[in-house]
Amino acid sequence: MSTTETLFNQIDSLYEEMVTIRRHFHENPELSFEEVETPKFIANYLTELGIEVETGVGGRGVIGRIYGGHPGKTVALRADFDALAIQDEKDVPYRSKAAGKMHACGHDGHTATLLAVAKVLQEHRADLKGNVVLIHQFAEELAPGGAKPMIEAGCLEGVDAVFGTHLWSMTPYGTIGWAPGPSMAAADRFAIKINGRGGHGASPHETIDSLYLATQVVSQFQSIVSRRIDPLQPAVLTVATFKSGSAFNVIPDSAEIGGTVRTFDTEVQDQIIEEMDRILKGVCEGSGATYEFDFIKGYPAVINHEKEAHLVAAAARKVVGNEQVVQLPPIMGGEDFSYFLLERPGAFFFTGAGNPEVGAKYPHHHPKFDFDERAMKDAAKVLIQVTLDYLEA
Repeated sequence: MSTTETLFNQIDSLYEEMVTIRRHFHENPELSFEEVETPKFIANYLTELGIEVETGVGGRGVIGRIYGGHPGKTVALRADFDALAIQDEKDVPYRSKAAGKMHACGHDGHTATLLAVAKVLQEHRADLKGNVVLIHQFAEELAPGGAKPMIEAGCLEGVDAVFGTHLWSMTPYGTIGWAPGPSMAAADRFAIKINGRGGHGASPHETIDSLYLATQVVSQFQSIVSRRIDPLQPAVLTVATFKSGSAFNVIPDSAEIGGTVRTFDTEVQDQIIEEMDRILKGVCEGSGATYEFDFIKGYPAVINHEKEAHLVAAAARKVVGNEQVVQLPPIMGGEDFSYFLLERPGAFFFTGAGNPEVGAKYPHHHPKFDFDERAMKDAAKVLIQVTLDYLEA
């Protein structure tokens, strides 16, 4: 039996433990930047394995270091562990015990997976031709996120390549999705306030109607992507909030709108910002109103490195077979794994975890979100395989 087969068999034998750990985290979720017990659990687990552990990395992050028995390169593997401010509506024994909080994106599974990988690699560290850094990241869900401060705190020092995965309920269990180059979009948000002059609803001529002007802005924003951006460049501009007024007969002084912009190209991102400001200026100045425009750049786009992405695909084929490995088109969701890829070569891939038969049919961030827990075995095996392949190359 090969070393890889031995490692994979151990992952299979650890499945029930992975499920137990995942469900513990699921029952006890902690929001971004509020994680206390989760990093303690992770640190204690790794310490008991004899792994060198560093806590409080960049804030609430945990780092584990496995030193191989032979000299070589260093691979970093990352998992995130924060939850979301969503009420868990699933009817399952491991339903969240924290009101208004739940793991609605699979981070509990990411963490359980990487802990299993740590256990197996640590046991066989004497055979490793290099080292492995285990990055357990806090606060992926809420910008500015945990990746950047962990990098600034030195989590990538000495690292040659970095890999990560997302358990993905939108693709079937048993599949692995990958992408060379662009994979996930930059995730930005904006907040706009239009200041007019309020007055009586019966005397609109004496006012500067901020609500009406805001509707014009929202309408014209819809033309930016459709008429100003190269159609071959992916982009999304969504207005998601609109707040103005509180009485049926009063024209409000101000109106507020907010939303998100998603792009892959920084030049397109800058163009959208300019176009938004141009529209705001034209609408408001032409009517005597003023405006406040706050554009908050969030996580950069996840751009996988070609060589490392193909390495992931090759590793995945060894685990699930050629037909089950699918090249995915870029998606417009965001991920702060992007910061790791700005610093080191690497790739981020998607582990299929959807299965209606076990209730894993809802999208991420849904109150009934769940995933097929067997996907954790696939994720662990691909992470192990790509680690070995990279170290032995």
